[in-house]
Amino acid sequence: MEEKLKFFYKNKKILITGATGFKGSWLCMWLNYLGADIIGVGHSPNKNKNLFYSLNLQKKIKLNLLDIRNKIKLKKIINKNRPQIIFHMAAQPLIYDSYINPSLTYEVNSLGTLNIIDIVKDCKFVKSLVCITSDKCYENNNSTTGFKENDKLGGDDPYSGSKACAEIIAKTYLKSFFFSKNKKMNCGLATARAGNVIGGGDWSPNRLIPDAINSIINNKTIFLRNPNFNRPWQHVMEPLYGYLILAEKIFHNPKKFSGAWNFGTTKNTITNVFEIVKKIINYWGSGRVKSLTKKMFYEQKNLQLNIHKSKKKLKWNPKYSITESVNITSQWYKKVLIERINPEVITLDQIKKYMKKK
Repeated sequence: MEEKLKFFYKNKKILITGATGFKGSWLCMWLNYLGADIIGVGHSPNKNKNLFYSLNLQKKIKLNLLDIRNKIKLKKIINKNRPQIIFHMAAQPLIYDSYINPSLTYEVNSLGTLNIIDIVKDCKFVKSLVCITSDKCYENNNSTTGFKENDKLGGDDPYSGSKACAEIIAKTYLKSFFFSKNKKMNCGLATARAGNVIGGGDWSPNRLIPDAINSIINNKTIFLRNPNFNRPWQHVMEPLYGYLILAEKIFHNPKKFSGAWNFGTTKNTITNVFEIVKKIINYWGSGRVKSLTKKMFYEQKNLQLNIHKSKKKLKWNPKYSITESVNITSQWYKKVLIERINPEVITLDQIKKYMKKK
């Protein structure tokens, strides 16, 4: 797998929106290791505890700081750099923040996606566009059997609704502009739906892993708002691996591999919030946890993605169990925060180990 990815991505010109975010930083690090020529689009990150800067990525890629809603500037960057592949990851990624600022969430997640797709539809040099959405784009049907890619889109909160909108935008553009009976399809367009990702370097507030780690380090109680909620937790490298495979497949065969794709965990491996925190405490060797009695806002109780399509057609499979994912994540924080190991070293080491894992 390592040699195949290196062969394809070496010297490929890649544009990543949301490059300074958590998933974007991991993807930049991975593609840099594979030898890609990376153009990043980010939005004024916090330099104090930001993964992007701790990985020295500002020296490894061409970074452009701008708001994804600024279509004019975005178009100039794309036309100037002429990327062959685009990973659109820029987003307002937090459900909690979507309640505080729903308008911003819709603008960034929905209209930001519209901007990138509308620009790319007229670019002959782009061969592959992968738009990252969310497993929360599905209409809640209280099922625990797993959402399939053709299930109804929806959402009961602003974040979920914004991601469903992004999916609808991608689908309509794909059918109206990317597929054409009169000419060969020039660029493929896909959406990628992943579950709750975890991994080292996530410092976002109101997220389970960073909140738990910060509480343990500061000898404070970990408070859980929804301890019994089930989520398809996966290490961040799992869906990123899927995105890398998908972009390559689209590059070679855009018509066959365009559309929606799920990248989740294997069946019946979803785990509730309380169990995840117990695993973190067990790995760390200390910590205490308590449940909040007051619910702050609505969140879907059960989420599970059906990944049969990705497994069959992309030959993608999750590599880590939930315990491995939690341990690798905890290891990153422990080595960086306690042992003072350079984040760049531990992150690259984890990427290399993942690529070698069967």
